[in-house]
Amino acid sequence: MISAPTLTMMQGIATVRAAAGLRYEYARDTVAKFHEAGIRLLVGTDANSAPGVPFAPGHGRSLHDELGLMVDAGLTPVEALRGATTLTARTFGLDDRGTIEPGRRADLLLVDGDPTTDITATRNIAGVWIAGERIR
Repeated sequence: MISAPTLTMMQGIATVRAAAGLRYEYARDTVAKFHEAGIRLLVGTDANSAPGVPFAPGHGRSLHDELGLMVDAGLTPVEALRGATTLTARTFGLDDRGTIEPGRRADLLLVDGDPTTDITATRNIAGVWIAGERIR
């Protein structure tokens, strides 16, 4: 089984619709139970800029938020990072990416810090490469 829970979206909608009784904790606790059950958890945000939606996570930044929320739900930082990289690539058949190896597509985010022990380190971006080209 596979799930991409988009906790960032769930948190945003629960905040906007709190008066209707929606609570983010339900989503977080469900992800914790999925994790305990061994369900493959992918990291996604449903980032969008569509008009009229109840909540629109911002592109880019929301992925860092999602990683933190996944760790808060019980994943280790390494599990959350895998859910955003290797597991997602495998799930969608993107065999040329998801790991740093010779012959693979060179998409890379270089950060200051160690996100395997502190997931917030992904926010300290030192460099970005897409298909081997550094983005300035």
